[in-house]
Amino acid sequence: MSLREIPRASSAFIVTLFLIAATAQSWAETPPAGFTPLFNGKDLSGWAGAVDHYQVEDGAIVCKPGQGGTLHTKEEYGDFVVRFEFQLPPAGNNGLAIRYPGTGDPAYAGMCELQVLDTEHPKYKDIDPRQTHGSAYGMVPAQRGHLRPVGEWNDQQVTVQGSTIKVELNGVTILDTDLAAVQEFMANSPHPGKDLAQGFFGFAGHGDPVKFRNIAIRRLEP
Repeated sequence: MSLREIPRASSAFIVTLFLIAATAQSWAETPPAGFTPLFNGKDLSGWAGAVDHYQVEDGAIVCKPGQGGTLHTKEEYGDFVVRFEFQLPPAGNNGLAIRYPGTGDPAYAGMCELQVLDTEHPKYKDIDPRQTHGSAYGMVPAQRGHLRPVGEWNDQQVTVQGSTIKVELNGVTILDTDLAAVQEFMANSPHPGKDLAQGFFGFAGHGDPVKFRNIAIRRLEP
């Protein structure tokens, strides 16, 4: 590399760092157009449920190791789009509580739990396809192969409208389904909440330090 090329390479490196830093800025300050932040990046204000089982680290909501339960919004939502980033530890397991009524297991009592899972970890090699990341737990499997390596941040958007759910992971649609059409359930377990028209949004912890940040929501017209 010539001496003349060094400053150019350094400039490109600086620009890259700037773009990374800009991407990591909290949506509490600059949310996407039309969205309302759900997390201020500092504490669990605006959240209810298992608040003692979660904590805030480096601008992210983290389930405390060995703890769990459902951390959910104080407001209820009917039709909405929610955007966020998440980071998985090895074998990490959590979930998104969709239209959660505030009590019970969100996978069954709520409209559904959308899996947040390190699907390809050997620990999960024998799971049902309806348990993979992005799946409507126990009801509809999501497409695999679009998670970034463990330890990297993933981008996800979930659209809930009527009985339909769409999950986009890192720019790829991995689930697009109508839960009203589901007639077969994993282990023949009923999902009495799947037809709920509204409820809370939240995170269903299972004892692993999965991280969530830049969480923002936009209500949709029914």
